[in-house]
Amino acid sequence: MKIKVGISSCLLGEAVRYDGSHKHLRLATDSLSRYFEFVPECPEMGIGMGVPRKPIRLVGNVDNPRAVAVNDESQDFTQALTAFGHSKADEHDDLSGYIFMKNSPSCGVFRVKVYQDNGYPSQLPGRGLYAQAFIDKHPLLPVEESGRLCDPILRENFITRVFAYANWQALQKEGLTAKRILDFHARYKYCLMAHSPKKYAELGRMLADAGNHDPEALGARYFAELMATLCKLASRKTHTNVMMHLQGYLKKKISSREKAELGKIIEQYRTAQVPLIVPMTLLKHHFNNHPDPYINRQAYLQPYPDDLSLRNDI
Repeated sequence: MKIKVGISSCLLGEAVRYDGSHKHLRLATDSLSRYFEFVPECPEMGIGMGVPRKPIRLVGNVDNPRAVAVNDESQDFTQALTAFGHSKADEHDDLSGYIFMKNSPSCGVFRVKVYQDNGYPSQLPGRGLYAQAFIDKHPLLPVEESGRLCDPILRENFITRVFAYANWQALQKEGLTAKRILDFHARYKYCLMAHSPKKYAELGRMLADAGNHDPEALGARYFAELMATLCKLASRKTHTNVMMHLQGYLKKKISSREKAELGKIIEQYRTAQVPLIVPMTLLKHHFNNHPDPYINRQAYLQPYPDDLSLRNDI
């Protein structure tokens, strides 16, 4: 089954923007749609603004802005957009991620302009009202903006989080037990280590006496920390550290020449001579020839389908 992911309607090519245009995100329709079932929403259309319509912008306090029509602040859509966000957050409680339209006063997540009385935007960034309302109700949900997905590191990080979130949702449907939480943690060991070795160790300590805690309460604490950890961007240094750990499982299984070749390619990755896909492909080749039950179940080796090619540019 495909993973359900919310998305701003204009990013699917729907002509719902104020001027009747769209902001088609081909990454979504040409690539991610193979694995994601997109759930489109346009909050402006949802509250009945129609197309074409007057554009809106955020004004006032950055922490609590109002959404008003450009050049006509008497047309205030603040309550309607916020209420729509809360309503859709309740309706779409089965999503595993959300891609929002950048810079939008309704859907923008990062660096949305909030205009002041002097006519200039605040130096502090705001957030779209619909996006804020939705995120408030689903604070752990992986979210990203269309523009930021052009960055290969941010794109790979977002997709990693979406698949991890979906895997946890599947685990919850089976029913949380201490053993299932521990198995999930073991599966994500090296993913967590790549994002933060320190947080990986802390999560291990959190689960040290898992059997003595209520699984639901423990699972909620664990998953909140896991998602916060995965939000941290993995670096060449941390990826290299993980691959060296994986290399250790092969030291008695591959030849001296193969070990030297693998070590050389990992070092080439560390020094930015090759992308991550190169040493990862060689590691997976060796583990295919010399299977290790523990390593083969690691999400790090394949946190998402290989044909998304997300490790080709990082």
